[in-house]
Amino acid sequence: MMLKVQPKETQSMWTRDGVRLDADVYRPDAPGTFPVLLMRQPYGRAIASTVVYAHPAWYAAHGYIVVIQDVRGRGTSQGEFRLFESEIADGYDAVNWAATLSGSSGAVGMYGFSYQGMTQLYAAVEKPIALQTICPAMMGYDLYSDWAYEGGAFCLQANLGWAIQLQAETARLQGDESAFLSLSQAAKTLPLDDRIPARPQIMSELAQKSFYHDWLDRPPIDSYWRRLSPKTYIENFDLPMLHIGGWFDPYLRGNFNLYQAMVDRGQHPQHLIVGAWAHLPWGRKVGPVDYGETAVSFCDRAQIRWFDQFLKGIDTGLLHEPPVQLFEMGSNQWRSFPRFPVAHQQSFFLSSSGLAGMDDRDGKLTPIPNSHPSTPDLLVHDPWRPVPALGGHAAAPSGSYERSALEARSDILTYTSARLTAALHLAGSVTLEIDCTADTATFDLSAVLSEVRPEGGVYNFTQGYVRVESSAEKPVKVALQPTCMQLSAGSALRLSLSGACFPAYPVNGGNGTPPGIARAIDAKIITLTIRSGATRPLDCFCLPGKALPRLLRQSGDLFRRMKLYWMQFSSWF
Repeated sequence: MMLKVQPKETQSMWTRDGVRLDADVYRPDAPGTFPVLLMRQPYGRAIASTVVYAHPAWYAAHGYIVVIQDVRGRGTSQGEFRLFESEIADGYDAVNWAATLSGSSGAVGMYGFSYQGMTQLYAAVEKPIALQTICPAMMGYDLYSDWAYEGGAFCLQANLGWAIQLQAETARLQGDESAFLSLSQAAKTLPLDDRIPARPQIMSELAQKSFYHDWLDRPPIDSYWRRLSPKTYIENFDLPMLHIGGWFDPYLRGNFNLYQAMVDRGQHPQHLIVGAWAHLPWGRKVGPVDYGETAVSFCDRAQIRWFDQFLKGIDTGLLHEPPVQLFEMGSNQWRSFPRFPVAHQQSFFLSSSGLAGMDDRDGKLTPIPNSHPSTPDLLVHDPWRPVPALGGHAAAPSGSYERSALEARSDILTYTSARLTAALHLAGSVTLEIDCTADTATFDLSAVLSEVRPEGGVYNFTQGYVRVESSAEKPVKVALQPTCMQLSAGSALRLSLSGACFPAYPVNGGNGTPPGIARAIDAKIITLTIRSGATRPLDCFCLPGKALPRLLRQSGDLFRRMKLYWMQFSSWF
């Protein structure tokens, strides 16, 4: 039964160091005590993550006191905003304060995505007794590798866009109209053509204190990353958690890494929901692809069930259900699993006559290794015209896009399987190992997996990226986004390789210079050599074990007429 909700009220608390933090409080208009749902966020508390969640009043109507708090230095809260720096102590204080609100039962849960997902983990670090459960969505477990960087490559478009947004909010709060307008304009058209593309002049002039400079300048092994990474405090986390992610969200690997860490060491239930969603919104359509009405987020209802179970002690039945719910793209259905798919690996291989960048019929994929080396494919990356990002998880806009025109470029190598005679279901983590070298000190490798549909359209469904030092040990390994995908009968599977994915990641200049000081004028043309026909299987990809024998029986003869090199599927069905 939905309850009436009292008018919103504003209440304040004081942190242990005397800083006032303000919050909006939504209460059921009914007698009795109620658990508290807390969200801590930096965008102005009136937003309350309504870009992906129901309004706080909806949660209050289900019998919860809902508290939406401005973090330190944001909204009307006092103090200086420094990205994530104060959230452990402030989060602990906020949970304890929320538990003592009038009408509170003393039990607190937290929800929210992105920054609001991180504040949940930070609040749990000091183990406030009142915090009973959390629902972290789309966040970073390791701040360096799950958020700021991917495969050692700086996530330029996402990081710069976010830094400009946060700095514009700082300018607004300070009443600096000139800075606000300049930053607002930069947010609409990211400034990527400056002398140092990854550090545009506007960030040096108007955002000197931004976290962005730390993210550019700090080495991978640094106390900064350790201090601000939830991974550092994993021994402190042992709560029931409902994890929420999206196949096209840039922080999905953080979701999975946290989920897996909790499954491996935690004592409490860990449930996982992953939809066909980008970072926002969580609807039925991502980019040009409509995944149907079943793709629309049910996370609000799922969170109410979760909170009813762990904050009210109601047996909602969820503990008797499979804990992993994955949306299978292609079939557009939700699939249930007892755990995230990790087993039954199957290798694929690639080969070509050396023309995989000139003719999309030349490069081949097959589960049968080639007994003789194929002709190497040479890929020339020109920094003047880098391969542009198109959809995926790291670019904006995100999602699945038709790539056939893009893949007509000669600086994209494509390797395509035979047409499938039966539907192919993929579920699990995706990795690639490939023998790739370059004639420069460093190079980048972008890997995209797509479905080539019967009518010829090419639609990406997962991809990954890595920055490589040429002196590093080979083969090159690329971790692609986890996925859950059905390829239809008559479709084919395609791997596409390139030396850039701009502006999702900075253009690699080839000289080993970090992106924070790399000048555009110094960028070199890079020639990459892809060698196929290896004698050992190299990793990449996810294939359900029960589907594999059927696939090989029905299409094995066709596959055996191909020569190929590469890929591994890790999956469970």
